[in-house]
Amino acid sequence: MGNVQPTIVAYPDFDVLADIKAIRKACKGLGTDEEAIINILANRSCPQRLEIKQAYFDKYDDELVEVLKKELSGSFEKVVIALLDSPTVFDAKELRKAMKGAGTDEDILVEILCSRSNEEICAVKQAYNELFERDLEEDIAGDTSGDVRNLLLTLLQAQRDEGFEVDEEQAEADATELFEAGEGQFGTDESVFTTILVKRNYMQLQATFKIYEQLADSDIKDAIKNEASGTLQKCYITIVRCAKNLQLYFARRLQHGMKGIGTDEDTLIRIIVGRAEIDLETIKDMYSEKYDVPLKEAVCSECGGDFKRMLLAILH
Repeated sequence: MGNVQPTIVAYPDFDVLADIKAIRKACKGLGTDEEAIINILANRSCPQRLEIKQAYFDKYDDELVEVLKKELSGSFEKVVIALLDSPTVFDAKELRKAMKGAGTDEDILVEILCSRSNEEICAVKQAYNELFERDLEEDIAGDTSGDVRNLLLTLLQAQRDEGFEVDEEQAEADATELFEAGEGQFGTDESVFTTILVKRNYMQLQATFKIYEQLADSDIKDAIKNEASGTLQKCYITIVRCAKNLQLYFARRLQHGMKGIGTDEDTLIRIIVGRAEIDLETIKDMYSEKYDVPLKEAVCSECGGDFKRMLLAILH
């Protein structure tokens, strides 16, 4: 939304041959030169990194990902491998991981599906199908139920209006409908919430929330917390936060990943790598504005070793 800034842009003096030789050298002999790997991968754009991956295979007949997996370990390995996928492929892998095995990590489904654009959702559905020979909609339908399933499947239709026009009359009608579906009656009509939150453009939703607040004398998020619970509540709140300020939503997710005991490294990787070429610079601004501490400082105190060095390099 508006003017957002990335932290990684295309490297102006890109020399793919020099890069693959340097990576090859970093992985040869005793020990690994992690610094060299960080310097290259954190300073190349995604198309450049994918070119490196392909050129490495063409020249050495070796899969770069496999070579690096042998050399690296832990969270540092995870972040390096994430940098060698396109954001779409990485999203598809994260969604699959969230649904494999016993139980479903619904937080990942919510974060990815509630925050992506129509184009990104269509691309991830295709990537998921190509990677796993499975249908993302079928998998989500099989792994979720009830109102959450309906909401996620509606999001997967990728039919949000993505314009910037605000229709005040529509906003008033929607706000009234939300009020009557929730606070205004006993029990909540989830289909009304789902339709409005999934279909309207973000500016339209902001206008709707303002009118709602006048009508109900409370914030839309308070109403959602009173009317919905569990994953459905998380979905609705995520969409509201994304509609109000997408970059602040990601700043919150990062903070959530670092607070308390232990750090959710997967969330840090997903957001820092996934947003680096879109709006990570703006997310950094939102983070320090909200939490009074620079994001780099927070990462510094929560992470260690080469993993920390790589994240700091991506954060620039």
